[in-house]
Amino acid sequence: MPEPASTLRRRSPRTVRSGVALLGLIVGAIVFLPIVWPRSPDRQLDPAVAGLAPPGSRFEVVHLADGRSLAATAIEVTEEEFVLLGQPRPTRVAIDDLAAAEPGHSALSAQRFPLGSDEFGRDVAARLLAGGRVSLAVAGWTVLLICLVALPLGAATGSAPPAVDRAVLRVLEALQAFPRLFLLLGLAAIVRPGVVSVVLILGLTGWIPMARLVRAEVRALRDRDFVLAARAAGAGRVRIVLRHLLPNALAPALVEASLAAAAAIVSEAALSFLGFGLQPPAASWGNMIADGRSTLSIAWWVAFFPGAALALTAIAFNLIGEGLRDALDPRTVSPTPASIPPNAAAPAVWPGA
Repeated sequence: MPEPASTLRRRSPRTVRSGVALLGLIVGAIVFLPIVWPRSPDRQLDPAVAGLAPPGSRFEVVHLADGRSLAATAIEVTEEEFVLLGQPRPTRVAIDDLAAAEPGHSALSAQRFPLGSDEFGRDVAARLLAGGRVSLAVAGWTVLLICLVALPLGAATGSAPPAVDRAVLRVLEALQAFPRLFLLLGLAAIVRPGVVSVVLILGLTGWIPMARLVRAEVRALRDRDFVLAARAAGAGRVRIVLRHLLPNALAPALVEASLAAAAAIVSEAALSFLGFGLQPPAASWGNMIADGRSTLSIAWWVAFFPGAALALTAIAFNLIGEGLRDALDPRTVSPTPASIPPNAAAPAVWPGA
């Protein structure tokens, strides 16, 4: 005998919790670490010494009166000068050439590179956090733009007369058949590179899958009893769509939104990697990977850390999407432990089942 509906419950969305936890760690690091550890992602520290420094490196920094900063692995101090070691050749700096001491500042300081530095002596960790803020901003604004376009269009198409629905569906299929990568590259080559242009390009080329999902869900719902009852009560088409059809069609749209966020982050990185996205010296995970490919054999950390952050963020969004799909699917139910008798026999298997 099948279990009654009252004894069934949805499976625990462990995938959602895993994705939210992973995404929470990434977002927390990107948002809060720059507050407690402020570092400029564009500051160059004496590339002759600090360029391509491995993770965990530490340098002594001497600030000169002319505004320059020299780095050294160690400093020998005499009565009249500083001798900087680790330079291509030992550099001697007279004490009179140091920057004047200001309150809270010193002519000498130390700088660590927890994730190493790139060939220009820039901190990979600081650039990683700055690139993460760009990626999250692009993902958020792109998903918002996709929802603003796809939700009303999908709802209007799904509730339209059959002839209009078929015509719009053919247009959507034709647009979706065009390779998106070539479309992205073509549009990116026309407009001026930047965060706004990347968001517009990704949003205006990525709304079709969500629009088709919403359209299919609205078409499946428009002949249900609660819609027929609302129509019999005198509700108009717009009220039925906004009050009954669209709210019940948001479940697949929510899943698609999380997957679209992952796709937006990867696409932004791809555009920046190819030179069509965020332009140097601004930090982006894509152009960081591009900068590190030429030094991959001698400085793996330049490309590895942004690549790992990109992969983990995309995995987090995909885990959330997969978990939401399982949690919101009414077919993914399982009996509650209380509904199963402790000495219940195994269910019989009918012949031919």
